[in-house]
Amino acid sequence: MEQERLSERETRAWIGFQRMRIEVNEVLARRLARDFGLTEAEFVVLLRLSRIPERRQRARDLAAAVHWERSRLSRQISRMETRGTVTRAPSEGDARGYDVVMTDAGQAAFDAAWPAWVDGIRHCFADVLSPEQLDALIGITEAIDDHYHAQHRLSGAHDSEGNTAE
Repeated sequence: MEQERLSERETRAWIGFQRMRIEVNEVLARRLARDFGLTEAEFVVLLRLSRIPERRQRARDLAAAVHWERSRLSRQISRMETRGTVTRAPSEGDARGYDVVMTDAGQAAFDAAWPAWVDGIRHCFADVLSPEQLDALIGITEAIDDHYHAQHRLSGAHDSEGNTAE
């Protein structure tokens, strides 16, 4: 049986998407490390926690929100605890879990890096595109996100034929 292939258009779109994602992330991550001493992973955790009024989130929910395995999050939180940007706290109502809590030092690190992060996104991404291209990209990302949530979320995930996983 002959393997299915992507069309030339599909291949160019996929490779272009991957290259763009890698290149923009590389520039942003390099700036975070050089100017603020933060890894991209640290920034992702701090960004998520900064968006929550209590600056704390249950570890399993944080892992799901950033699309990481819980073991990866646990290792990352251990490194961040050493740096003083987060702490672990008992999770209310469930002694088996823990919450990740952003410290004042973590908030200060995030606040210092945020303007440069925004500037980098504008420089490498938003300002490069026309308003029409940004609108088209919004439509593209929303279509893919809708598909992901309908077909590939762990709870109620579907296989390639649309059957619910058990």
